Amino acid sequence: MSADSRARPRRERPWIMRTYSGHSSAAASNALYRANLARGQTGLSIAFDPPTQTGYDSDHPLARGEVGRVGVPVCHLGDMAALCAGIPLARMNTSMTINATAPWLLALYIAAAEAQGARRPELTGTVQNDIIKEYLSRGTYIFPPAPSLRLTGDVIAFTVRELPKWNPINVYSYHLQEAGATPEQELAYALATATAVLDHVRDAGQVAAADFGQVFGRVSFFVNAGIRFITQLAKMRAFTELWDQIGRERYGVTDPALRRFRYGVQVNSLGLTEQQPENNVYRILLEMLAVVLAKDARARAVQLPAWNEALGLPRE
Repeated sequence: MSADSRARPRRERPWIMRTYSGHSSAAASNALYRANLARGQTGLSIAFDPPTQTGYDSDHPLARGEVGRVGVPVCHLGDMAALCAGIPLARMNTSMTINATAPWLLALYIAAAEAQGARRPELTGTVQNDIIKEYLSRGTYIFPPAPSLRLTGDVIAFTVRELPKWNPINVYSYHLQEAGATPEQELAYALATATAVLDHVRDAGQVAAADFGQVFGRVSFFVNAGIRFITQLAKMRAFTELWDQIGRERYGVTDPALRRFRYGVQVNSLGLTEQQPENNVYRILLEMLAVVLAKDARARAVQLPAWNEALGLPRE
């Protein structure tokens, strides 16, 4: 190795690149995932249809007209096995956008992975599991807030014991801005949500006090990258500094690595247009540039629906 090569800075690992997608059926979505992975996508981001998000089987009367829309239907282990067929889950980083039914869908994913021969400590990914956001912005909740928060805490405690590489909650501030919040409000509500969940887990006593730093370090976020360039850049830097402060002062987390703000990002879908969709490519370019320049606030995963997100979920 030459002196010049030793002097060069080490290149950081690239982002996980994935497309939030799923449609029609488990088999059709599996074909889409495998095609995308063959073309260079490096992770999965599963979109579930509204009946799955709200706990209805596809043949339930209230599911009529919604099955396979804006996501894939998964009713049982057979559906999950079909969705993941031919995809080595032990080597995959999978994000599952699911909240009210997160405990059940995570259980199905683990069972499908184990049927492939994977061990739980090998599994890497994220389950959204942010029920508070559903009351604030989307509405796909099932149970009242208190039992919902208890289920959220149960998932976190389970993953700390069984899935050491899994993010048990993805505080999803993205939808807050889509529902009308300013970037400043997105920041404030996301941190409030995270502290409410962490306080619940701490006070429930399901995780030993000595392990609570691991709980804090496994919280991830998913933020909205809008077109307001300077505001977006400042928001990400503020997120990083405030999260570090919360970990240090509120929860006594001493390890700086566990206090690191870990997040994925998607560009602002409401800012994309159906007309002249070619322009959407340049909108997301500017929105992601603010994230790239956000100093120490480095994204772990990016979702870039450049073309037809204004019409529906990305297709092939």
